[in-house]
This record gives sequence, C-alpha cells and structure tokens, in this order.
Amino acid sequence: MRTARPIGLYVHVPFCQHKCAYCDFYSVVTLEAMERYVEALCREIALRAEFGAANAEVVTVFWGGGTPSLLTPAQVEQIARALSETFRFASDVEWTIEANPGTISMDKLRLYRQLGVNRLSFGVQSFDEHELRFLERIHTVTEAEEAINSARAAGFDNINLDIMYALPGQEPQTHKRNLERACRLGTDHISAYSLVYEPGTPLYTRRQRGQIIPLNDEQEAMLYAMTVAILEDHGFRQYEVSNFAREGKQCRHNLLYWHRGEYVGFGPSAHSHWENVRWSNVRNIHRYVEALERGELPIAQKEQLSELEQRTEYVFLGLRADGIELQSVVEWVGSDHAGDVLRLIEQWAYAGWATIEQGWIHLTSAGYALCDALTVELLDVLDRAHEAIFTHR
Repeated sequence: MRTARPIGLYVHVPFCQHKCAYCDFYSVVTLEAMERYVEALCREIALRAEFGAANAEVVTVFWGGGTPSLLTPAQVEQIARALSETFRFASDVEWTIEANPGTISMDKLRLYRQLGVNRLSFGVQSFDEHELRFLERIHTVTEAEEAINSARAAGFDNINLDIMYALPGQEPQTHKRNLERACRLGTDHISAYSLVYEPGTPLYTRRQRGQIIPLNDEQEAMLYAMTVAILEDHGFRQYEVSNFAREGKQCRHNLLYWHRGEYVGFGPSAHSHWENVRWSNVRNIHRYVEALERGELPIAQKEQLSELEQRTEYVFLGLRADGIELQSVVEWVGSDHAGDVLRLIEQWAYAGWATIEQGWIHLTSAGYALCDALTVELLDVLDRAHEAIFTHR
C-alpha cells in the first residue's frame, strides 16, 4: 500500500519542426536554443531539490510539447538523469512521452524503453492525407502507421493516439474511417478532440477572414456522438470528455490533474500545483533560460487558491472526468442551498445527462457533450451559497 505523498512531473519541450496552424501551446520552430534549454531545464530540476516535493513519490511523468521526440538520445538521457537524481520514482510509475510520427526512430524508441518510459502518445490527428495537409502535420499516414508498429515492436504496450475531428467540411465517413483505423492498429487509448479555433493561431485568423467555414454545432455534435459509439463498439470506455481507454489503460497523469492532485512542471510555460498553490513558468524560452542561468526559478505568476477556488476546481475538473461526490457539494452549499443542488442533479439524471452511483455524480456521454453548460449551472449554486455565507459573516 502506497503511503508516500504521490506527485506527478511534467516536462515541457517547446520545440517543433513546424508550428501547426491550430496549435496554441507554447513552442518555437528553431532548434538553435535546444542545448541551452536542456541545460537550463536540468538546472530548474536541481533547484527543486530544496523543494518539499522532492520527498514525495513520483507516480506519473509526462513529457509534452512541442515535440519531445525531437530531443537527441543524449539530451533525453540527460533530462531523465536529472529527474531521477532529484525525485524518488514509484516502482509502478507511469511515464509518457509525446511523439510526432515524423520524428521517431527505432533507436529512440529503444532508448525510451531502457530509461523506463512505458507509455507513448502519438499526435496522429488523422489518417486522411488531405486532413493532415490541412492541419499542417509533418507526417504522412504511412509514417503514422509505421511509428505505431515500431513502438509495438520496441515493447510498448500502452499507446495513445490523438485524433481530431470537426474539421471544416469533414464528412462523417472520413471521421469514421479515422477512428476505425486507429482501433485496428491496436491502440490502447484515444484522445479525440474537436477542432478548436484558438485566438492568436493562424487557423483562427483564417476563420475570421472567412477563408474557412467551421462545422455548425449540430454537425459537431453528430461527430461527437459517432466518436463515442464507435469507440465503445471497439472496447473503449469514455472516462473524460475527450478521452477513451481500454480496460486499465486510463492515463494516470491526466487523472492526477482532474483529481486535483499535486504536480510540478518544468520548462517554459509549464504549470505546477502543490499544497493548493499554483504557479506557472514564463512563456518565453529566452527569458526561461536567462533566469536559470542567473540561478533563479523562472516563475511568471503564483497564487494561493482560496477555499472557493479549490471547490470550484473540484467541480469543473471532476465533472469533466469521472465524477464528484454529491455529499461534499451539499455540505459546501449548506442547508439553505442543498435543495437547489439535489433538484439540479435530479434534472440531469432525468434528462439522461448524469447518473448517481454510490453517492457520486457521473456525467453520461450525453452529459459530457454539455459539460461546460452543466458545470456553469452547478457552479452558479455554489457561488450563490458562498455569497450568502460571506454576507452573513
């Protein structure tokens, strides 16, 4: 039985060969700063040796980006060594690395396995060449399939594929083929995301100029329903709005986030959560490196979460994942608003949006489709209760 305090680690690798038009994650397309970044990253990890989290037990590690698979084998080993020298890893740690199919090789895959990486996440997005070109991915369909097959040959038995849908003009049959092809490759986990036009991205600009026309809400909802049905037919269980897994293959790192667990992030733009304090690093690789070369932590902002903020996070993170405890919410709002909560949940259950099992509220697939709206409804009750309590103090 685990008794040490569990913690997750996140490493942000902010390098890409090409910046996709839809992506708003922090990354750069020049690799010139990669060596300085790796040195700075290891310094940031070392500075955390004085941090209380160094005495916790690491249960998940996630390398995201950007494109972590752009790192050279020597750089991967250098970062992995810095982490293992600072933190204590659980024997059953889940260690994920994101990879682009166009940047992977058998040598890299074998190195990952030797270091202890046991989960890969491939940013495939589509198995349609036309869609890959629209999304500006650097790989082909053939390269995606070869990368997945190589990962299996290298010994990986836990592989996620990112699949994107609701692209402009996307036909239902195209999305159906994408999902079925992903399933046929023996995938263990699928993250299926609808295309989002994030402000500041080239794709958002093209939409604003009328150069592309998004699918309407009804079309997107139909593709979402198709996603749920097809993946369920292939043995996947939906355990979050956009995430589906075979038995025992849920992403433990994501669950750590959704359960408000504690984690420490490294690299530019990385976020952390420890003892109800959140902080984020600067979103600029040069400022990040320069701060660490001065021996300073590159923190951009830091905040202590209030009790209301903690409860709010519990609700919106839990609802989008595997549920929230009804009794906790009832106690938070107090007797004057408990009836409002119960009536609201009953309405959800009657509409088929939620179930109540052993005192926990779980959204159904239909409820996940309305998750944002349902969350707002429940948070409105929580806010009114908090305001009433604060007024009477």
